[in-house]
Amino acid sequence: AAAEPGAAPGGGGSVPVLFCFSVFARPSSVPHGAGYELLIQKFLSLYGDQIDMHRKFVVQLFAEEWSQYIDLPKGFLVNERCKVRLVPLQIQITTLGNLTPSSTVFFCCDMQERFRPAIKYFGDIISVGQRLLQGARLLGIPVIVTEQYPKGLGNTVQEIDLTGAKLVLPKTKFSMVLPEVEAALAEIPGVRSIVLFGVETHVCIQQTALELIGRGLEVHIVADATSSRSMMDRMFALERLARTGIIVTTSEAILLQLVADKEHPKFKEIQNLIKASAPESGLLSKV
Repeated sequence: AAAEPGAAPGGGGSVPVLFCFSVFARPSSVPHGAGYELLIQKFLSLYGDQIDMHRKFVVQLFAEEWSQYIDLPKGFLVNERCKVRLVPLQIQITTLGNLTPSSTVFFCCDMQERFRPAIKYFGDIISVGQRLLQGARLLGIPVIVTEQYPKGLGNTVQEIDLTGAKLVLPKTKFSMVLPEVEAALAEIPGVRSIVLFGVETHVCIQQTALELIGRGLEVHIVADATSSRSMMDRMFALERLARTGIIVTTSEAILLQLVADKEHPKFKEIQNLIKASAPESGLLSKV
């Protein structure tokens, strides 16, 4: 949050405070002299199931003299009845797009055996997906993998090496944003960017991407590692997602952005990955 912590609360009973978040407003109270930290704790106790802790927030105080909310003053202490609100900060579009290994996680979505005959260019996206996972291992980037109803649709294809994946999780929900996935992300400090690929573009990929940006994360969809049964579904999904600020890119762009410099200690190995496998399918002509 943007406000500075206040001093520790002193004695003197409690003070009524109206806590506002989104469309909600709940009256409660805090000890006299409570500061920023206690206000945050109270917000979490009231709205914990609504607050996404991956976002950044600012606490604001309703100022009668201005008849509007202002950012909580530095060192603020609750000494009288007041109204405060928690406001999520929005990501600036101009900050989107930078990738660093330390703040990136790869999401591999439902690259399963039963999809092989149905998904267009499936062999190509398997090849590119495997290259991305090799790059993730070289750069120490965590990988989260899901499998859609594996009992009926099979497990991840054998060509995809899941060695070292942080999480391999079965699901029935289309989005990859499951409680277990959110818990795994919470264990990784400083996560800012998700590199997302797999199937199907217009279903699981689209719903995952929209949930992730709703939680304040930036999303990079790898166009040459993402497909659907229908090229029309794929094309319109990618166009829709790009309009929301999601970055539609390619595997080579991702890997070279992550190393960023020819002098990177892993550059040669990443370069060899790119040279070894770069399928030219019809996928990219359909973006």
